[in-house]
Amino acid sequence: MTEHKNLVLLGSTGSIGKQTLEVVRQYSDRFSVVALACGSNDQLLEEQIRQFRPSYAVMYDEEGAKRLKDRIADLEVTVLSGMEGLCTIAALPEADVVLTAVVGMIGIRPTIAAIQAGKDIALANKETLVTAGHIIMPMIREKGVALLPVDSEHSAIFQSLQGNPKKRMRLIYLTASGGPFRGFTKDRMQHITPADALKHPNWNMGRKITIDSATMVNKGLEVMEAGWLFDASPEQITVVVHPQSIVHSMVEYEDGAVIAQMGVPDMKLPIQYALTYPDRLPMEGNELDLFALGQMTFEKPDPEVFTGLALAFEAFRTGGSMPTVYNAANERAVALFLEEKIGFLQIPELIEKAMRSHTVIANPDVDQILAAEQECYEKIDSWL
Repeated sequence: MTEHKNLVLLGSTGSIGKQTLEVVRQYSDRFSVVALACGSNDQLLEEQIRQFRPSYAVMYDEEGAKRLKDRIADLEVTVLSGMEGLCTIAALPEADVVLTAVVGMIGIRPTIAAIQAGKDIALANKETLVTAGHIIMPMIREKGVALLPVDSEHSAIFQSLQGNPKKRMRLIYLTASGGPFRGFTKDRMQHITPADALKHPNWNMGRKITIDSATMVNKGLEVMEAGWLFDASPEQITVVVHPQSIVHSMVEYEDGAVIAQMGVPDMKLPIQYALTYPDRLPMEGNELDLFALGQMTFEKPDPEVFTGLALAFEAFRTGGSMPTVYNAANERAVALFLEEKIGFLQIPELIEKAMRSHTVIANPDVDQILAAEQECYEKIDSWL
């Protein structure tokens, strides 16, 4: 039987955060929420606080924190704000597991604070490993805490490794849906609008990650994250376009056996597995019907069209501060695209330009990582 766990949820008002709370609601006898955190949505956070009754709430936005205090003045909840607030709740003595689902490099410091306090980490914030994997992974080993992946692909790899020695792994097949523009030429992509790019065929996700899926930059970030999580080189990771999104990823072993994790595209499964590992609990309504599915197909991604993916492998091989620049340039470019200030194809173009103009720091500390991010933002803004 799964032990009772006290949960700190960073990013509770986003897509992953809301689905995490659905899992907690279903298994309220197994999980207690001790702290919730979000960016600026004080209205939704108030609703979550009233339902799950945490002892602490954090709003990254200070004005939002003031509004939240007024909204929940009738409750005994300590309201904190900013990075200091996130790091405080990540290290709470009563917490067992910290699920980090914030978007962006804002997740690095709270994750470090949680690890140093001996908390298990359920990780849905890929930027933390992409930019600071060289800091996080040694710390995980030193502190002896669990790092449980929440992304569907990394959860699938993790599940496919269960019961097998990792040193016998030959290859990771990281699957991708191909997004809404699978099969497009560059010419067809010239006039893509944000509305076009936000229509994902299989997954219901936040706006930023949906655009990243359309450019396949998201897969590039996942390649780097998989490298850190599973101690895999770029040569050991192959991206496979699988439009049905039923095989979530696969591991090939030295003897030629390929183990895959399959299921309907539903993020609650990897979320629940990360929270209940090594146990598995019932989940209704997500049964896979192979007969209705009929067939599954697999294709190579087109590196000439989805240049963001090739750039990710380059950033991964270069290492140091280059993955930070890849990530930061993409964040800025996606924001500009959503504001309709640049075209869709300019997203990978800006990433490449940022990478070409960057002088790599071989082993950056957190301050240098965050400085490289800020410098990248400023460069892009000056170019435009």
